[in-house]
Amino acid sequence: MALLQYISCFMHTPRFTLSKAYSVNSKLNPPNQSQISTTNLGLKEFDHNHLARMKSVNVNASDGGAEAETAALVVEKPKSRQFQAFEGFPTPFGATARDGGVNFAVYSSNAVSATLCLLSLSDLHEKRVIEQISLDPLTNRSGDVWHVFLKGDFEDMLYGYKFDGKFSPEEGHYYDPSQILLDPYAKGVLSREEFGVLGPEGECWPQMACMVPSANDEFQFDWEGDLPLKFPQRDLVIYEMHVRGFTRHDSSRTVFPGTYVGVVDKLDHLKELGVNCIELLPCQEFNELEYYSYNSVLGDYKMNFWGYSTVNYFSPMIRYSSTGNRDCGHGAIDEFKLLVREAHKREIEVIMDVVFNHTAEGNDKGPTLSFRGVDNKVFYMLAPKGEFYNYSGCGNTFNCNHPVVRQFIVDCLRYWVTEMHVDGFRFDLASILTRGSSLWDAVNVYGNTIEGDLLTTGTALSSPPLIDMISNDPILRGVKLIAEAWDCGGLYQVGVFPHWGIWSEWNGKYRDIVRQFIKGTDGFAGAFAECLCGSPNLYQEGGRKPWNSINFVCAHDGFTLADLVTYNNKHNLVNGENNNDGENHNNSWNCGQEGEFVSISVKKLRKRQMRNFFLCLMVSQGVPMIYMGDEYGHTKGGNNNTYCHDNYINYFRWDKKEEASSDFFRFCCLITKFRHECESLGLNDFPTSERLQWHGHSPGLPDWSDTSRFVAFTLIDSVKRELYIAFNSSHLPVTVTLPDRPGYRWEPLVDTSKPAPFDFFTDDMPERDVALKQYAHFLDAHLYPMLSYSSIILLLCPGDGDGA
Repeated sequence: MALLQYISCFMHTPRFTLSKAYSVNSKLNPPNQSQISTTNLGLKEFDHNHLARMKSVNVNASDGGAEAETAALVVEKPKSRQFQAFEGFPTPFGATARDGGVNFAVYSSNAVSATLCLLSLSDLHEKRVIEQISLDPLTNRSGDVWHVFLKGDFEDMLYGYKFDGKFSPEEGHYYDPSQILLDPYAKGVLSREEFGVLGPEGECWPQMACMVPSANDEFQFDWEGDLPLKFPQRDLVIYEMHVRGFTRHDSSRTVFPGTYVGVVDKLDHLKELGVNCIELLPCQEFNELEYYSYNSVLGDYKMNFWGYSTVNYFSPMIRYSSTGNRDCGHGAIDEFKLLVREAHKREIEVIMDVVFNHTAEGNDKGPTLSFRGVDNKVFYMLAPKGEFYNYSGCGNTFNCNHPVVRQFIVDCLRYWVTEMHVDGFRFDLASILTRGSSLWDAVNVYGNTIEGDLLTTGTALSSPPLIDMISNDPILRGVKLIAEAWDCGGLYQVGVFPHWGIWSEWNGKYRDIVRQFIKGTDGFAGAFAECLCGSPNLYQEGGRKPWNSINFVCAHDGFTLADLVTYNNKHNLVNGENNNDGENHNNSWNCGQEGEFVSISVKKLRKRQMRNFFLCLMVSQGVPMIYMGDEYGHTKGGNNNTYCHDNYINYFRWDKKEEASSDFFRFCCLITKFRHECESLGLNDFPTSERLQWHGHSPGLPDWSDTSRFVAFTLIDSVKRELYIAFNSSHLPVTVTLPDRPGYRWEPLVDTSKPAPFDFFTDDMPERDVALKQYAHFLDAHLYPMLSYSSIILLLCPGDGDGA
């Protein structure tokens, strides 16, 4: 993720008008009521017999309970709701429907008091809490877990917590009993209903609250027998997608544009493209108004469009649903499940991009929403005087290897796998997950001291406890785990990320090398060959496989494929930051002229280069990843950091896709299909000389010199017999001599120098035989002419001319 300047447009968390407050404590309980002592540090699971032994206290919103000492003005007499309050259970964390009620459990080690707040959706909008239940430290606390079990009418009910304790930033504490906080384990978060629209009083950060689960929630959605697809990772073709951007443009013609349902309407497009795995940019609850400010360049407002700033990790982004706040968030959960189910029906896996490196609360000037107010010192990586470490570049760093935090992360990942049926995760700035936590203590983590253990906060660990837990978890080790193996603190771990044999990596080195070679930079022929083989220089020595490399040329941050061949320099003025944001070193080439309005010859060369990049991606060992829109040539006008635009810049243009249907989109579909057909283009192991041979302009004589701009190889394939693949990134044409195969002849399949449809030969292509005859005199002589900046695929066919 690109380094973003932390911009906070937050407003103070709104203070609520309270009706009455209630307490669950020994004064309200009969003398013989069983209580959970603070000396009992064990965590009890739900137990029916234990529940039966518990005595209850009636809590009534209109006339029962004990009033708070500082009762506030009642704006309006709330609807009477009666609840029975029990001691409750310390596990599981979050709100859990059970036994005709709901158990609430939340961790906070440094708070001195906790209050459960209940409110309806209308109360949320009117900034009013109708019921407060104070948790007694004796009866409602086990160890560092506060808990209570309630029975009553929870229809359309929301909840949050208040915690009291020290407000001492220099000690790492930010307790404020006037603020209602989100439960870190909440399964749904409600606030604003419409994407990009301010709160009722023009707030960027209106009050949020948590969904109270229903006992029937788990039975409401019909999975229709859905099961994990469990594709071997070597067979994947990944498509990086933004849920809103995929269908928000009017040309999508979906009923609910910009939503999970909208994506479902367009899944067949991905099937046509040959994609069998989508990687969703962040879909956990975030606030798109985080960067809200007027953009005078475009005359609109800046948004947090990408979503890399999580508010709550268990909750699907509610403003990506067509139902919004209706059903108090249940509809959003069902729509996300619908997306996963329908993708699986089309044999498409779903991977989530998750952001456990930081949260939306930012630094000390950011809003207090959840983690900071619950237990700041636990959830964030802090310096000795309370300052926030900023390895994320976004104001704070999640304290990932703290025992409580790493368990939280594992619980969250398990939830998305077991309840939402996702197939894996891509971890944003994953190197942060390997850094030592605040107050690192080897005894606490490993059970014994380590000689010479002088690790400071943030030190990279060779065996990070969190990565260890995920890698050995009986549920998580069976899903796809992909690391973006770097962070904004300078830690770069591509090829050396702690992997336990199962983690893959976004291969940023692949991107950089391929860009350099394809545009004709000297000195990259050997490195380019390594990329074609799955980067064994990075992954083989550590015991990993080609499929541990996620190969990509373009992604959400950076140039699109079309912009990569159109611009030498970034053009980010529309971001309103004087072109100072975004990466300056893009390894791009505009093919001779900058921008879109250029000569016909330059446009032709750009299309050729786009085909070269896509072909390279699909014939490389490893797992190819396509960025949304690259299949038709989407442009962002040279903007390589479009995090803040909820507009045409980031929207998939379905009208442009239709225009490219017989040109570049056709080429992409055919190349992807060809990859799936070939046994040799998704190997489980790195290719050896028994299968692969390197060539130069002549067979068996590769040129690895610094001035070489030509790489060719043959690859034995059990389905296609043998492939000849060559890349000429020189500005000069070349006639290559092909390997002699007695009894067989080489026939062209792909030539990126040719216009569509002759860039990819298909059996039903018009004038196919005529086109092939134009090559006959070269092929009969075991030769093939390649233009500058072009690549080819030839197939070995029987000598009588019959197709393979």
